[in-house]
Amino acid sequence: MPFEIGRGLFKYDFTDHHAILGIPVDADVKLVRKRYLKIARNLHPDSCKAESEAEKKQANELLSKLVNPAYEQLSKDNRDYAISLKLMGKRLAGEKNKISIASQAAKQLTKAGAGLESAYKSSVQNLGAKQYASVSQALEKIAEISELNLVYLMLKDDKIIGRTTGGGEKPRKEEKPIEGEETVIQKPELDPQKLEAKRVAAYIRRAEGYIAKNNFAKAILELRDALKLDKKNSGCHSLLGEAYLKQKQTAMAKVHFNKALELNPKDEKALKGKKYIEYVAAKGSGAKPATSSSSGKSPGNQGKSGLFGRFGGKKK
Repeated sequence: MPFEIGRGLFKYDFTDHHAILGIPVDADVKLVRKRYLKIARNLHPDSCKAESEAEKKQANELLSKLVNPAYEQLSKDNRDYAISLKLMGKRLAGEKNKISIASQAAKQLTKAGAGLESAYKSSVQNLGAKQYASVSQALEKIAEISELNLVYLMLKDDKIIGRTTGGGEKPRKEEKPIEGEETVIQKPELDPQKLEAKRVAAYIRRAEGYIAKNNFAKAILELRDALKLDKKNSGCHSLLGEAYLKQKQTAMAKVHFNKALELNPKDEKALKGKKYIEYVAAKGSGAKPATSSSSGKSPGNQGKSGLFGRFGGKKK
């Protein structure tokens, strides 16, 4: 992410799309769209009311690099993101004594008690109303809203855990846990590591779909999100290398092909991608391309099923 926000949910390496749009974490698609359109009007170059060129440029950066991706994620039925929010709530509830918050609004929310829901939504609405009024203060407002989201998720999940594990008659030894929310929480499919692996796989599937449709920019966004969860996924790095290479960003492609091979020296896609880059570089410099050790053919002679078919388009 080009903008550094070190508070709220962002502090946990989690991109808080709800905070970026200034909406509660349980906002429906209708509210997501309504809020996005309002923010877009404020930040778009054609309608932005910023006085200086520097502010207009920053407004456009906020729109393209924060607001648009947030809308892209929240405007669709993103089950993975919803699950990650739920897991984040459980994590925060377990670490509530270690969590520090800076904003006054978030500190007040910790004292809301039974009025948590209304106090939370009112606070988000108040901050959201002036979130992008000043582009120079936009990141601060996003951070404040994300702290509200953090407190809300922490307290809401803490109540659920309290209802399922505390209060009432103490269970006898050997007594089976009562069925209900606690049983649901302990289901294997909600194991954080397994869910994380599923989320990574989902990002990669979507990226492959975008690549098949030649939408490489969206593929790159999906793969970058996947790498936030699993930085050592060689397949993700090699696919990201392919997407960058399709966009003719050779330097970035090479970085990710090399990283994929560092993690898995036998990654076929990364090997082919790196060989293709070397072939193009050698061809451009007039040097004789290296031949393949297995077939004796140069990368350029592998046809559609080889490097040109995968990375360089049809051979002329």
